Amino acid sequence: MSESLYLHQGTKEEQYVSLIPQLKGLLEGETDLIANLSNIAAALKAQFNWLWIGFYLVKQEELVLGPFQGPVACTRIQKGRGVCGSAWATETTLIVPDVEQFPGHIACSGLSKSEIVLPIIVNGVVVGVLDADHSTLQHFDEVDQRYLQEIIDLIEWPR
Repeated sequence: MSESLYLHQGTKEEQYVSLIPQLKGLLEGETDLIANLSNIAAALKAQFNWLWIGFYLVKQEELVLGPFQGPVACTRIQKGRGVCGSAWATETTLIVPDVEQFPGHIACSGLSKSEIVLPIIVNGVVVGVLDADHSTLQHFDEVDQRYLQEIIDLIEWPR
């Protein structure tokens, strides 16, 4: 396991391409889910300097805050509420260019302007979401979606 991180400069895609092998090294041999989610959040925050990046995990029919990097966050989110709850309910990735335009947006931080949320689906069931916020409008796109999904796919989820 490697506990160092090389931050790559370049295009967004080049940054992801550099980061993913490093994440594989961080995850290699570690079986603890929380440790792995924590390192992924820390690495993404360090590489991209997003406002907020983290995980919400499904527990007893609500999303509960998991490992994250950034300002304090909403602790619990109901299915169908806000961007995270909507991604969970629809089982689809949501890219929100302007969170103020998203019906029912939950403003955990007034600094958040754009957001991407990917559902984490294991054996056909949503077990959580990966959520990232940025302080500028229209920050996230299909490049983020593709590589964040690849990162989610690296994670060993309990069966």
